[in-house]
Amino acid sequence: MQRILVVEDDQGVRETLITFLEMEGYAVDAVGTTSEAIRRLTDDGYPIVISDVYLDERTGLDVLNAAKSGNPGCSVILMSGRGTIETVMEATKRGAFDYVAKPFELDHMLEVVKRAEAAAAEPEDEDSDINDLPRSEMIGSSAAMIEVYKVISRAAPTDSTVLIEGETGTGKEMVARMIHNLSGRAQAPFVPVDCGSIAASLLESELFGALRGSYTGADRDRMGALEAANSGTVFLDEIGDIDPGFQLRLLRFLQEKEVKPLGAARPRKVDVRVIAASNRDLARMTEEKKFREDLYFRLNVVPIKLPPLRDRRSDIPLLAHFFLRRANERYHLEARLTESGLRALQEYAWPGNVRQLQHMIERLAILAPQNRIDEEAVLDAIASMSSKDIPSDTLAGTEADQIRKVLAAAGGNKSRAAKILGIERKTLYRKLEKMGSL
Repeated sequence: MQRILVVEDDQGVRETLITFLEMEGYAVDAVGTTSEAIRRLTDDGYPIVISDVYLDERTGLDVLNAAKSGNPGCSVILMSGRGTIETVMEATKRGAFDYVAKPFELDHMLEVVKRAEAAAAEPEDEDSDINDLPRSEMIGSSAAMIEVYKVISRAAPTDSTVLIEGETGTGKEMVARMIHNLSGRAQAPFVPVDCGSIAASLLESELFGALRGSYTGADRDRMGALEAANSGTVFLDEIGDIDPGFQLRLLRFLQEKEVKPLGAARPRKVDVRVIAASNRDLARMTEEKKFREDLYFRLNVVPIKLPPLRDRRSDIPLLAHFFLRRANERYHLEARLTESGLRALQEYAWPGNVRQLQHMIERLAILAPQNRIDEEAVLDAIASMSSKDIPSDTLAGTEADQIRKVLAAAGGNKSRAAKILGIERKTLYRKLEKMGSL
């Protein structure tokens, strides 16, 4: 029979918890003051403690310290009707198992207690570990990635045009930067351009530049990305999204290596290497007459195809530990990945590829109970990614706590927090507004 210590100064709440937990088969001791709780914990360790936060001259945080001091494996569940971000943060830092807002459903408290029991009963789920993690972000030792490395090593020292193809999140820009950094142009600029996010009417001025007065609103001369990358490398991401009418203009640049800003009388020569990328099948688009064949051949001098993460599952342990180390360093955490958690990561399909894995690991490092990323934590994180299909009011309680924890860990950076949570920034702003936190 599992023993539980309940610390609650409200007699009604205390007696309700005693009755309910005893009916569920637990042996319950209960006290109403921090001094009595600390005396009990000093004399006799408990595997589970449930304590209110605001008690008397001391708080549930003092109870938490005493419980952990007497038994480091003790699971302490704190509860409060006046929870704040400060108390949640402090409780998390001191190792609280969970933090429950009052009033709560008794079934919810039982679910938290059972989770605490389960965590204590699974010592066989050892921490996974990998020695000699690389410092480079280019990670993977699978056969598919070795082939990518071989092409990079041969193409980088040259000035050849490179076409990188792969699904969103496979690391196309990272590969482009590596090629640039390993080339003779490494000390010159690397200029990325997301062609898919720029309106067709603005892409010409974005790439080629414009002189003052060349169009409405052009109040100054503007250097284009191609000229800004002179002596270096321009990275044209999502090249398959460019307007068909602009493809000929780009083809001419690749042939002549000249730029003519809007409003300029004559072109200017530039020395720039071009690396392009697409998450679309450009060969098929060429067959369907949606992409110019001559432009495709000009870009596809050295092709690199990045495999999706689901096709290189053997790389997931290395990637997961690399991203976990970085998250721990960035947020001053000590999160650990267990063997069961690693297995759950390897079994997932990863539609968002490496980028999705990175953001999930950051989120897990911040939110995982007891700094322990096990199978349950991973499966919960995967399930929550589809929570956008569930009415927001059914998620309000736990979601608000998650948002506050992640936002605090990200130092208030809302863009970073939105990425970790797997939502768009505007969605995060909307949720913060509903929470009254804007």
